[in-house]
Amino acid sequence: MNDKIWLSSPHMGGTELNYINEAFKENWVAPLGPNVNNFENDIKDYLDHNVEVAALSAGTAALHLALIILGVKRDDQVICQTFTFSASANPILYVGAEPVFIDSEKETWNMCPKALEQAIEAGMKQGKKPKAIIVVHLYGMPAKMQEILEIANRFEIPLIEDAAEALGSTYKDQKCGTFGEMSILSFNGNKIITTSGGGALVCNTKEEKEKAVFLSTQARDQAPHYQHSEVGYNYRMSNISAGIGRGQMEVLDDRVTARRNTNHFYQEVFKEFPGVNVFVEPNADYFSNHWLSAVEINPDIAGFNREDLRLAFEKENIESRPLWKPMHLQPVFVNSSYYGGTVAEKLFDNGLCLPSGSSLTDVDRKRIKSVILTFKK
Repeated sequence: MNDKIWLSSPHMGGTELNYINEAFKENWVAPLGPNVNNFENDIKDYLDHNVEVAALSAGTAALHLALIILGVKRDDQVICQTFTFSASANPILYVGAEPVFIDSEKETWNMCPKALEQAIEAGMKQGKKPKAIIVVHLYGMPAKMQEILEIANRFEIPLIEDAAEALGSTYKDQKCGTFGEMSILSFNGNKIITTSGGGALVCNTKEEKEKAVFLSTQARDQAPHYQHSEVGYNYRMSNISAGIGRGQMEVLDDRVTARRNTNHFYQEVFKEFPGVNVFVEPNADYFSNHWLSAVEINPDIAGFNREDLRLAFEKENIESRPLWKPMHLQPVFVNSSYYGGTVAEKLFDNGLCLPSGSSLTDVDRKRIKSVILTFKK
């Protein structure tokens, strides 16, 4: 059996151990220390925008805190993209709010502005103006931010930008993760850079960051004893994990280049496959890090479906994965409201994520290509 080719495996740059060893040398192994502060500054400098960054234990934790800081309470409505990973929606339930799911549009596979506006107007007719909007940059592809921001601003609803998959992507030359009232990043093991596990909350003010840090460190009041006036959480990133992140930030641009090159590889491989579309930017306003490359397969034209290709890869010990199953089709959200058509459902039925790791070798690409070519007519 050949070695496993993973969908998106961690890829170390080589300097991570320097920061980790320094933390051990100075005994900074707690969820405090210079690596955390410097990692936050590294992210802030990279985003090149007037933002503040709080390093946390996960992107999910960041989204949970964003909802709390924005004042989302039990029975409030929060609008969320349906075509995403469950971590985009689960924190809505953490705070006892009601998720309202929105279909995708066909160009970026992200939140459909028309369906978004319909959902807001429907909620307001019911006397429930949504308290927040969660938009996702799926697989690294920026959403239609100009249209979505216009709607959010017109209705005066805070926008939370889920950029967990989109560090290094830009929309109209502005970095993803800097558009929202608050934004979240993920450094999970499969992301474009990793801290093993971890995430960050990107805020627009120092006060918001301070609130996030306060809540993420058990909400301890200023007192010589342990006193708590609010519910707190154990969400702060450790100094060891942040050390990994510091080393990873040094190679982030290289990782973006590698994943974009992999996307071009798939464009070349599939260019003579009728009925197979590689997921690419709709125009020059969009720059995707192509965290994951994906294809949409029309079986009536292509002569095979996404499951045929997935199983062929699996037989050769190559990991691929169906696109996200829409949240409004998930059992846990069966009673949630939904606005839109069937774009997300069809993407789930026909789409496949392909091996996209930045450490793919020429040998790996040759194996991947050989499987794909077995389906050529």
